[in-house]
Formats: sequence, structure tokens, C-alpha cells
Amino acid sequence: MPSIFCICSTSVNRVTAASIRIITDDLEGVVQFYERVTDVPAVRYTPVFAELKLPSATLAIGHTQTAQLFGADSARPADNHTVIIEFRVDDVDSEYERLKPLVNDWVQEPTTMPWGNRSILFRDPDGSLVNLFTPVTEEAVERSDG
Repeated sequence: MPSIFCICSTSVNRVTAASIRIITDDLEGVVQFYERVTDVPAVRYTPVFAELKLPSATLAIGHTQTAQLFGADSARPADNHTVIIEFRVDDVDSEYERLKPLVNDWVQEPTTMPWGNRSILFRDPDGSLVNLFTPVTEEAVERSDG
């Protein structure tokens, strides 16, 4: 009786967000800033690279020396004008009070946005825009939890 072999795959090609990487000339300053913002200690694999492993994603921070590995002029430190780094928090108003002494460049004090999130916006030491938000309307909570 002939043997029948089946090489079957049930896997589906999926894209999973792994991390956001910041390239900086001020590795120590930026790492310390995000450690304080997130209350998550950085894991340092080398002197020029660190990661903050959050439950939903990883924030990777690399010195400009690491950008050279991706190709000349692939990334420029302190030159982000299009991306907002966002973190969901339990209470954005209390985070605003906690972060007042740390943040030097506030863009927006606590504000409820038209889509139902209450958020604060500020810049990190390299000028990247950071948004901390809490869904506050029923629709925003459903979207965020869904």
C-alpha cells in the first residue's frame, strides 16, 4: 500500500509589530527619559543599544553608531517630524502630574480628543513627539479593547 505524505501548513503570513526604534546621539539621556516615562527598566545588550520591553511592544533605542549598519544616511538622530510615539496609560491626568518635572517641552496639556481619548503630548530629549493617552468615552474604550 502506498504511503501518503502530507506537508501541510496552517500558518498564515502575519505581520506583527515588534518594536519602534529611536536613533540618537544621546543614548543615555534618551534611555533614562523613557525609563522614567514608562517605569520600565531598559535591557542593555551592548553599550550602543537598549530596549524597553512593554507588554504590547518594544521601544528600542540605538546610538547613531548602530544606524550605520543599515546603510549610510538611513536614519538621522533628532530629526523626527512625522511619527508620534504613543503609550496607553490608566490615568493620563495623573501621568501629567507625575511627568511635569521630567518633561521640558510640553505640546499639549491633558485634553479630550474628538475620538474619545484623553491625551498629553510632549517631546522627548531628541524632539520626538510622545503621546500618553487614556480612552475615556465608551466608543474609545471599545475600540481600544477590541
